[in-house]
Amino acid sequence: MTLIPLAFGLAAMVATLAGGLLALRLRNRIGIVLGVTAGIVLGVALFDLVPEALELAGDRWPVRSLMAFTAVGLGGYMLLDRLLARIPQAADSWRGHLGPAMLCLHSLMDGLGIGIAFQIDTAAGWMIALAVLTHDVADGVNTVSLSLAARSEAAARRWLIVNGVAPMLGVLLGMAIAIPQGMLAPLMALFAGIFLYIGACELVPRSRALDPRLRTSLATLAGIVLMMGVTHFAH
Repeated sequence: MTLIPLAFGLAAMVATLAGGLLALRLRNRIGIVLGVTAGIVLGVALFDLVPEALELAGDRWPVRSLMAFTAVGLGGYMLLDRLLARIPQAADSWRGHLGPAMLCLHSLMDGLGIGIAFQIDTAAGWMIALAVLTHDVADGVNTVSLSLAARSEAAARRWLIVNGVAPMLGVLLGMAIAIPQGMLAPLMALFAGIFLYIGACELVPRSRALDPRLRTSLATLAGIVLMMGVTHFAH
């Protein structure tokens, strides 16, 4: 039984790295890649994280409370990003790492979900693991695209490695420690708010600035539709 979640963690790592390497190969078309990435990030928030938070909440958390956590995630990330922008040299040092770091934390949470789910029930573990695998390629694309937009190719490669390791580390942590189930729903809602800000307020404007043609907007819509289909298939 221990080998199954570890195998899923390894598969998640490979899928994430594959997605990131694909984004690196397409870096010369960064405008349209960012457009697709914006849609994917928004789709993850709307069709993956929010529904998952509602499912995990059960009777513990009312819907309005979870939406409040989503608002806190969005508003908190916005304030942190803008506060860093006011610090001298922050934009050239570690502000540009904020978005990729949040994506890596999300991948860590995915791995945690797999590890914890297999502790609770094998069937639930398989379901969550398959759902994670369906969007791990997109996670790699998102991490590289955001890094390329804010930093450089070297930074993108470093963050891709971190994001590749994050699911496996999450699985190991999920198998070793017990996180209160009641805290998983608000954490997912919090990440949903963060992803909404990253997608709508960072990636969409950057993609349009790099390529103002209609195809960039259509690429964003395609990313949203893609994640709607992927999450529907996964669940």
